Parts: sequence; C-alpha cells; structure tokens
Amino acid sequence: MKQFTAGKNEDGARLSRFVESVTAGMPRSLLYKSFRNKRVKVNGRPAKPDARLCEGDVVQLYINDEFFAEKPAPAPKHEAQKKKFPLTVVWEDENAAVLYKPPHLLCHSDATGDVSLVDLFHDHCVARGEFDPDAEAAFSPAVCNRLDRGTEGLVLAAKTRAALRDMNAIIRGGLLQKEYLCVTAGVPPKGRHTAYLRHFEKGNRVRVQDAPGEGYREIITVVTPLKTKGPYALCRIGLVTGRTHQIRAHLAHLGAPVLGDVKYGSRKMNERVGLRTQALCAQRVTFGGIPPENTLAYLAGKRVELARCAVEDTFDAL
Repeated sequence: MKQFTAGKNEDGARLSRFVESVTAGMPRSLLYKSFRNKRVKVNGRPAKPDARLCEGDVVQLYINDEFFAEKPAPAPKHEAQKKKFPLTVVWEDENAAVLYKPPHLLCHSDATGDVSLVDLFHDHCVARGEFDPDAEAAFSPAVCNRLDRGTEGLVLAAKTRAALRDMNAIIRGGLLQKEYLCVTAGVPPKGRHTAYLRHFEKGNRVRVQDAPGEGYREIITVVTPLKTKGPYALCRIGLVTGRTHQIRAHLAHLGAPVLGDVKYGSRKMNERVGLRTQALCAQRVTFGGIPPENTLAYLAGKRVELARCAVEDTFDAL
C-alpha cells in the first residue's frame, strides 16, 4: 500500500487523474478495476474515480508495487537553448504570470525535444521557490494559451492548479481581450470583418470563405491600420473569435497577408524584404469582468502590454 497526502495544488483534482500521476505504466483498465475493487481510498473510505480531492486528503492506494517504480527522469533540456531564449516575465504575482514568447520558441514541447516556454517557466518558478517538483504529484506550472512558433508576444501562465483552472475559465468565457500588432503586405480594410474558417489536419492549414459551409466555423476579426509605408501597413488586430491561424488566414483572405508568413502570405513580398518569420505579435491582453467566485477576479480590468515589440522594428526598417 502507498499513501499520499493531497497538497494545495491537488485541491479540486479528479481522483483518477491523481492516481495516474503517481503511478507508472498502469493500464487504464486496471486503474478502473482498482476503483471497482475498492483498492483506492480517500481518508480511509473507498472512493470513486470522479471524486474531487481537497487539500489534506489522505489517498491510500492498494496497488501492486510494480506500478510505483520510479518514473524515468525527463530528458534534460539543452542549456544552450535556454540561454538563447531567456525568460521575460512581463507581469506576475503569486498565482499567475504574463510571459513574453519570442519568435521561434515553442509554447509547449513537441517531438523535436526543443526547449519550450513551459520549460523556462517551470525553471523560473522553481528558482523563485514557488514550485517544488519533488513535493508535487499531479501539477506543474503551465501556460494557458498558445502562440504559433513563429509568432511573438504575450502568453498567460499559471503557478497553481486553481489559477490554471480559473485562467482557463476566463479564456473560455470570453473574458479576455487579446490584441495583436502585425505588418501586412497591402493595406487591409478597416473594420469588423466576419468570415468562415475550416481547419484541415493535412498540412495544418486553414481555408477562409465569406459564406457558411460544412465544417466551417464563424470568425470575427477587427482590423485597424495604424500606419502605412508604401505597400505595407502596421495594423492592430482584435480577436472576437480565436480560431487556428485566424489572423494570418483572414488577413490573407482580405487581400493583405501578414508580411513574412510563409504559409498564407505573399512569397514575392516576403522575398522583397527578406523576411521568413511572420511579423505578428500578441501585444496586449485586457481582462474583462470576472465573476467574484473566480480566484483571479482581482484581475478584472487589468491590462498588460508590451511597450515595444519586434513587429514595430520590422515596420520601421521597411
């Protein structure tokens, strides 16, 4: 029998997920059989998979020792990559943070094994004494939204499970306004534009059209050209919806693709300026009215923005 005590970051966690996190190599079928056979107890009583833990709960697992073998240590990340992408924290408190992601840095790790923003944030929290990986069974600091690898800008992050849950609720509830700066090849029409977008797994591409269609979802993008220089424009973009590649594909559909975008952009214009990274930055986030029951309600009305981003330098250099 193995025994664990739920910490503050396990408060509210689903019991089945907690058990999965503290075991290794246990088939899901055997996991649920253990629940049926009352081999999983909380505070001395058999519990169900969907039970929610509270801080201080004692979890007793009457499961074979082979499933508690030490999990293999994660592959070490290249220190050279971490030095190439030093973490920039734009704002933070004890619960959450707003981070700057430079172009070419992943938000989450992928099959390449490259360093990600999550890795850098994890190290930051450990260094500040805000997270102890040896004391946590089922939680690690996380980012709450993502940007394409080639896009720079602000990413929200959570230091606790409660903050992760409630930041995700803010995003899902449309209580966060995200604004971008971009340089376009051509000047897009100002205003609130509605179209329909469909995502295709092959090639990870999207298609935009003006009319509804099977598999297409509505997109709404607000476009405000701020400055123009010859055939180029520096624009502020507001997202009412947030679909995959929405800004890049919608602007291309409007006839003014993001400069440097190799997927939806103008090859001729990209080659003219020698740009191979999309000139797109998540520059500003503003929190709306957050319900008082949300632990991050104190962020209502808060705005976080970058004073200067590389996209503006790109425009000035044209």
